[in-house]
Amino acid sequence: MKQIHLLLAVAMMFLIAGCSAPAPVKIEASHQSIDYLADVKPILDKRCVSCHSCYNSPCQAKFSSFEGVDRGGSKELVYDATRLHAIDPTRLFVDAQNTEQWREKGFFSLTESLDTNTSYNDSIMIHMLKDKMDHPELIGEYDPENDELICPRNSKEMGKYLKEKPNHGMPYGFPALKESEYNTLAQWLQQGAKGPSAKQQKKITSPSAEAAAEIEKWEAFLNTPDAKHAMTARYLYEHYFLAHLNFKAAPTEFYTLVRSKTAAPQPVEIIPTLRPFDDPGMKTFYYRFERIHSTIVHKTHMVVEFDDAELARVNELFIKPKWTEKPHLVGYETKISANPFVTFFQIPVRSRYQFLLEHNNYIIMTFIRGPVCRGQMALNVIHDHFWVMFQDPEYDLSIQQPGFLLRQADNLSMPIETREERLIYAFSDKYRDKYETYHAFKQKLYDETYPEGLGIEGIWKGNSAKDAPLLTIYRHFNSASVHRGVIGELPRTMWVIDYPQFERIYYALVAGYDVYGNLSHQTSIRRYMDFLRAEGEINFLSYMPYERRRNMFKSWYIGDEDIQNEKKRVMWRGTQVTYKTTNPKNEFIEQVVNGHILKSTGIAFDNVNYYREGEKPPKMPTVFNTPDDMLQGARSLTAPGTGFLKTVVDSGANVLHLRITMPEGEEYKVYSLVINRWHDNVNSLFSEEKRFDSSKDTLDIIPGSVGSYPNAFGVVHYKDLSDFFDMIANFEENEVYKAKFKKYFISRGNEKFWETYDWFQNRFNKEDPVQAGLYDLNRYHRQLW
Repeated sequence: MKQIHLLLAVAMMFLIAGCSAPAPVKIEASHQSIDYLADVKPILDKRCVSCHSCYNSPCQAKFSSFEGVDRGGSKELVYDATRLHAIDPTRLFVDAQNTEQWREKGFFSLTESLDTNTSYNDSIMIHMLKDKMDHPELIGEYDPENDELICPRNSKEMGKYLKEKPNHGMPYGFPALKESEYNTLAQWLQQGAKGPSAKQQKKITSPSAEAAAEIEKWEAFLNTPDAKHAMTARYLYEHYFLAHLNFKAAPTEFYTLVRSKTAAPQPVEIIPTLRPFDDPGMKTFYYRFERIHSTIVHKTHMVVEFDDAELARVNELFIKPKWTEKPHLVGYETKISANPFVTFFQIPVRSRYQFLLEHNNYIIMTFIRGPVCRGQMALNVIHDHFWVMFQDPEYDLSIQQPGFLLRQADNLSMPIETREERLIYAFSDKYRDKYETYHAFKQKLYDETYPEGLGIEGIWKGNSAKDAPLLTIYRHFNSASVHRGVIGELPRTMWVIDYPQFERIYYALVAGYDVYGNLSHQTSIRRYMDFLRAEGEINFLSYMPYERRRNMFKSWYIGDEDIQNEKKRVMWRGTQVTYKTTNPKNEFIEQVVNGHILKSTGIAFDNVNYYREGEKPPKMPTVFNTPDDMLQGARSLTAPGTGFLKTVVDSGANVLHLRITMPEGEEYKVYSLVINRWHDNVNSLFSEEKRFDSSKDTLDIIPGSVGSYPNAFGVVHYKDLSDFFDMIANFEENEVYKAKFKKYFISRGNEKFWETYDWFQNRFNKEDPVQAGLYDLNRYHRQLW
């Protein structure tokens, strides 16, 4: 018995020792005061914010502002696919206003040191940084969004982390900081991790004189008390609540539109509703502009530019026209406020739709970059590449017959009335039945009104040069991007979006999507998006030859037995588009792009990836001395079946950014290699990997930067292009081609990684200073090479 007790005692000693707190870190004293804005923030922006800036930040640690650094970390997961109950929201600047309030919500400090010795520090941050400095080697794989992280909240848990996760200090899975950077952060921590002074804080949060003048005009408009202005302001707020608003008079400043308890000139006091259509809880409130002082990150940077012309256009669309009903205020009862077709019925449908059309890039972007920062739940509902067009208002029957929408209002309701439905409702047919009823009435209305169908005139051509009558959407597995115009090869599917579909996409995926909601809420929205995707595809098919529609639709749903066995026709009308070949998809889009949309938009097919009917990829050049040689080489890689595509089938390799070093005196060229993964269908939330077919994957080569989450950076000298293109075309799992891959692509452990990342980031900032933001490195390829 004594031996057993002795063994237990020894075991406990080892257990305690194994989980013991690490010794405080000795800090070299600095006689200079470390300034947060001048000294610390630049380092955090360059080396930390690229992973710690959004809902997907490990441990909810957001380093894009001092408020986020001071808030600290949390063990609560924002993205949790198993959550049975909604959790309290934890939006920075919204759901708590000071350190004490965040501590009450379970957040813990990452910068506080309990060691009273002024030469030592035992904060969580210093241990994470010091561990990387002491153990810079990378081992295994690094996938911060999916790795199991205990998010240590104290020294004891820090000891457990360091034991269980060797070589996992910060920056996580990347090279260590420079010695000077580490010393600056260490000394700042040792000096108390202080933030900006009151004077500095006022400067970074206050608008410039130029912006203040613009804000005064817009706030005066939005807060005009009559019903017509009030309902217009409500509609604008519900669509702009995620926007980064940029006044052209102050191009370097960005603002958010919020509802505030206070009017100007008092400080903004945000009303923290979860969704923009929720009841603000007070009869009188004010729409205010609040300056963004956090570091701008691309994945959430959705810019809308404001100036006098935009304000005049809002007046023209919403204030000048006679409304459908006498303007009146509408309450916030959930069943009404969650249905924009009821809430805003009094506003002319044409005004609402025209507003969406003129901001279509932004509106689509909100579902790409909005509440679904980490978006596989929302994004496995779409194909990897498709083009989007829009129904012309003159031929959209919801515009021509607005009473139709009100009659169908209940069928147009969405699963956004509650954030915590019972799990059984996620798999019920409640919303399917409503959708199918609406869709049947819609098709009947179009069949009766246009029995011969519509011609090209049914597609919106744009009203001005700045419009985007066509958009390209790429899915990059668990993120996506939207681009003006038609980019890439001819996609399998296309959408035509009409007003009711556009509004529902926005409210279901953006305004009503609750990232903190439970599994049932999020699953219900994912299923609803299946209906919206199919609706866009069916709208497009209405322009195709009658006899080709069924087979085209089935070709997008390979393996879906319900659709393959479907006999019922969803529409009976024909089409007035004239076709001369057996490839109507090519013909249709070429008629739209080349002869229908406004020439002033500048939208045209790209000359690398698009093939007209009968065109085939050219042969690979043997030398690359001219731009035409590069173009021909790139075009030769865009056909399915290249060695790289057949071999690199990892879902973590979707967007590769490439820098080409040109002859002396010429500027570097930057391209994005975008891999489009073939899906037999995207009609199910589950078993996505079973619907892949890598033999049909394709590659689009696009000038400039695509996406917010680069999976790898590549660097190629133009003299090596033939070797690089050979690697893409003929890649095999052998040492020769592996060596080529390692030569051109930068691993996360490469000693030149940060230098390379900085170059791409600086180039992006320079080329597009208004739209650019920091890349997110959470999805940089997890494996080392």
